[in-house]
Amino acid sequence: MQKVTFRHRNNKILNLAPTKIIVLSFAILIFVGALLLMIPAASKDGTSISFINALFTATSATCVTGLVVVDTYNHWTLLGQLVILSLIQAGGLGIVTLASFFSVLLGRKMSIKGMVLAQESINHFSFEGVLRLIKKVVIVTFSIELIGAVLLSIRFIPQFGVKGLYLGLFHSISAFCNAGFDLMGIAGKGDFISLTQYNNDPIVIYTIAALIVIGGLGFLVWKDLYEHRQTKSLLLHTKVVLAITACLVFFGAVLFFIFECNNPATMGQLNLSGKINSAVFQSITPRTAGYNTLPLDGMNEISKFVTIILMFIGAAPGSTAGGIKVTTLGILLFAIISQIGGSDETIIFKYRVSSQIVNKALAITGFSAMLVLIITTIILGIENKPFLNVLYEVTSAFGTVGLSTGLTPDLHSVSKALLILTMFLGRVGPVTFAIALTLRSHKKDVDIIRPEGKIVVG
Repeated sequence: MQKVTFRHRNNKILNLAPTKIIVLSFAILIFVGALLLMIPAASKDGTSISFINALFTATSATCVTGLVVVDTYNHWTLLGQLVILSLIQAGGLGIVTLASFFSVLLGRKMSIKGMVLAQESINHFSFEGVLRLIKKVVIVTFSIELIGAVLLSIRFIPQFGVKGLYLGLFHSISAFCNAGFDLMGIAGKGDFISLTQYNNDPIVIYTIAALIVIGGLGFLVWKDLYEHRQTKSLLLHTKVVLAITACLVFFGAVLFFIFECNNPATMGQLNLSGKINSAVFQSITPRTAGYNTLPLDGMNEISKFVTIILMFIGAAPGSTAGGIKVTTLGILLFAIISQIGGSDETIIFKYRVSSQIVNKALAITGFSAMLVLIITTIILGIENKPFLNVLYEVTSAFGTVGLSTGLTPDLHSVSKALLILTMFLGRVGPVTFAIALTLRSHKKDVDIIRPEGKIVVG
C-alpha cells in the first residue's frame, strides 16, 4: 500500500495510506455536516434536532444513501437543505477528488504522493494522467447535473413556479450522485412520498433514471466510452460494467412488472405505460439511488427480496454508488462458469482474470454479506420488526441506496447508530475501511512453504 507522508510542526512523521485519508475525509465531512444540521436555523421548527438524527442525516447525505429520519422538505429550512445538498455533492465525488480538482484549477502542482491519493479516490488503474481525468470528471459531472436540472425544471416550473428551478437542481444532483434525497414534500401530500406522483410522467421518470445510471457507471467507464472513437476498443472493465448493468436493469424490470402488475397497493391502479415506467424505474433505483415511484411498504415480499438483491449488488466501482459492485458480481459469475466448464482459470470475454482479483471479489462479497447479516441480527434483537423489512433497511444502508419500507424514523437510537455505521462502511468500502484501520501492513512469512491441507467442500 502506497503511503502519503505529512510533517507535523514538531517534525514527527505521520504516514497515512491513501485509503486512510479518504476514510478520514468522509468522517470529518459527516461530523461537520451533523454540527451544521444541529443549528436551530436549519430546522423549520426553530429547534435543534438531536445529535443522533443530525448525524444520521449527515451520514446519509455524505454517503449518498438517502435514508432519512425526517422529511427533507417538511423538516429542513433552505439552510438545512443546502447543507444536505452540499454533503451529497461532496460525498458523491469525494473530498479528495474535489480538492484535487480545485488544486488543478488554481494551477497548483501536486506531488506524486498527492496524485497517488487522487488515484485512490476515483479507483483509477494508475496515477499517470489522473489529474487530467479528475478535472474532466468534475466538469462532466457538473455539466450532466446542469442538463438534468434543466430537463426536470421543464416539469417542475409549471407545477411549483420559480421554486421549480431549485427543485430541478436539487433532484438532479441527488439523482446523479445516487443519493435519493427528495423535496417532494413541497406538494403537500405528506412525508416521504418521493416520486410516487410521477408514475405517468416520462420526463421526470426517465431523466432521473438516466442520471442514476450515468452516475452509477463510474468515471473510468465514462473515460473509456469517450475515447472509444479513437481506440475502437473497450476495456474489459467497461464491457463487464455495461453487460451486467444492462442485464440487471432488464431482468429486474421484468420481475417487478410480473410481481407487481396486479398488486392494488402498487401498480394495480396504473395504466400500461405507468406500469412499464414504474417497473423500469424500480429496477434502476435500487442501484443505488433511493428514489421510488411505488409505495414500498405495499410491495409483495418477493419484490422486496428482488430489491434487496439489487441493492446489495449496487453499481460500478469508482462511481457514486455503493454495494459490492457489478464487476464483483461479474467476476464471481464467470468464475463459477469457468469452473463448471472445467477451467482452473476465470475467463471473461476471452480475457483471463487473475486469481488475486477473484479472491478479492470473494472477500468483498463475503465480508459484505456478513456485515449485513450481523447488523440485521442485532437490530432484530432490538426492534420488534419483520425480518425482511429489517434486512431491506440494512441492505439499503449498506448499498447506500436509501429505499425504505418506513422503519427508519421509528428505530431506536442504537439501531440508528448501527445504520450509520453500515452506511459509512458501505460508502468507503468494507475492504478499503479494513485496510485503512490497519496501522502497519507487513507481509510476513512470504518465503515459508506450508504443507497443503485437505478440506472437503460441497
